[in-house]
Formats: sequence, C-alpha cells, structure tokens
Amino acid sequence: MRLGTALEKACASAALTQTSHVRLLGTEEKWAAVEIAVAVGDTELGVARAQLRDAFSGQADVALLPARNRKKRLLISDMDSTIIEQECLDELAAYAGLKDEIAAITARAMAGELDFEGALTERVGKLKGLAMSALQQCYDERITFMPGGRTLTATMTANKAFCLLVSGGFTFFTSRVAAEIGFQGDRGNTLLDDGSALTGEVGRPILGREAKLDALDDAAFANGLTRLDAVAMGDGANDLAMIEAAGLGLAVHAKPIVAEAADAAIDVTDLTAALYFQGYTDSEIVWRD
Repeated sequence: MRLGTALEKACASAALTQTSHVRLLGTEEKWAAVEIAVAVGDTELGVARAQLRDAFSGQADVALLPARNRKKRLLISDMDSTIIEQECLDELAAYAGLKDEIAAITARAMAGELDFEGALTERVGKLKGLAMSALQQCYDERITFMPGGRTLTATMTANKAFCLLVSGGFTFFTSRVAAEIGFQGDRGNTLLDDGSALTGEVGRPILGREAKLDALDDAAFANGLTRLDAVAMGDGANDLAMIEAAGLGLAVHAKPIVAEAADAAIDVTDLTAALYFQGYTDSEIVWRD
C-alpha cells in the first residue's frame, strides 16, 4: 500500500481533507491502483489537481474527480495516438516518402498551432496519386494498438455503455480499428480516390474539433444520456471541445494544451487507467489485453 501512503501525503499537501481510508482498486499484478475520498473545502480544484499531478509526475497517473456519477455510460475516444499508437496519416505518408514532412505538420496541428482543417487538406493534398493498396498495407504493417484499449471497451460495454470512436483521421482506418478494439460505432474523414489512387482530396464536411463535440452530443441523445454521462479522451487540440464538455475528460499521452484542460491525464499507465478513474476494481474489469 505504498502508493496509498504516498497519495495520502500528497492530498494533505494539497490541503485536501481525507474522509475515507485507502481503497484498493487494482493489484500490482497488472497496475497498482488505489483511491481515497477527500473533501476539497476551500481549495481551488484546478490548483489541487495540478499539485497532485506534480507530486506523482513520471511515477503514476492521478486524478481528483467528483464522487457522483463516476461510472460513465458513454465512451467517446479519439483514434490517432490514443487508441492506436501512431498518427495514421503520418504512417500512410511513409509510402509516398513524405513521412517526416507530413509528421511535422501533424505535430503543429495537434499542438493547436495550425488550423486543423487547413492542415488536414494540405497533408492529404501531398498524397495525391498514392495507390489505394497503400492504405491496407499501412494498416497491416504500421498500425499498433494502445495497451488497455480492448479492456476499456469490453468493460464499459459489459456495463451498458456505448463506445464511439471519432477521429480527424480516416474511415478506412476508423472502421477497422473500431471493429478490432470493440467500439460499437465510428466516425472519421473520407479520403477520396479515383478507383486506383488517392485524389489528394478529403470528403466534406471535414470532421474536426466541433464535429467531435457534435458526435458526443449525438451519441448522448441517441442513448438517453447527457454530456455528464460521458468520458471523452484524446491527445490533440482537435479533441479539446469534447474533452472539456464530457463529464470526465481524459488526456492520453497528450499535448500540454490538452493535458491542462482535461480532468485527468494518462501519461504513465495504459488505458486501463480510464476504468480505475471511474472506480472500477480489478474484479469488475473485463480483461482483454
């Protein structure tokens, strides 16, 4: 219970009043996970969260979350660098010999330095003439999955949640990743082609920051839920709107602009942390990874 002791000390340093004993959520066979209940009192929530994150920086993922409505009924997740470990457009660009050039633009867009729609159309334009066969080759050879993703969707689905994958990436990839990981639906952008090669164009309208928020709202409405019933997670600037709107917004190995806006961040552990943050214990988790 060394993690529990460290958490107690960190909470005290952040002027949070402990109101329960340490509760064990996960054993060290997979991830050590503990929780305690605290009273925030006059402490500013954002300040307390920052202090806790700083206390465990590089050692553990920590969250300060409301006790009510913890187990969410809706999961909205980004794909690139969140459910998969790559940016699919960057990897696809490798087959045109343009990975470094495209990746540099991607990094700036995800950090919020560039307009997402403009950056997307610029990058896709550079892939004009790339053979359609490169898409499947890219998926087979270069796409790998973030640890914990299958366990996350399996557990939430078993608890009556709806899981939706939303991406500024492309439906060729989202459809395959959603089926592989266990999402019940997916949304993404469309790469246009002439039957044999990419035309260098993206189907309209382009799915970006606001469209991801719309996807959250649509899924919530369709399932009789509200934004507060959702957990939204992602890593880039185009995920900000849905992360800020959801009842639980998670930054996953994210850019600083996203980590600062999220309720909690996953930097050290894997996507199983999204379940522990919701109060799931090892015995309640449906292990798939």
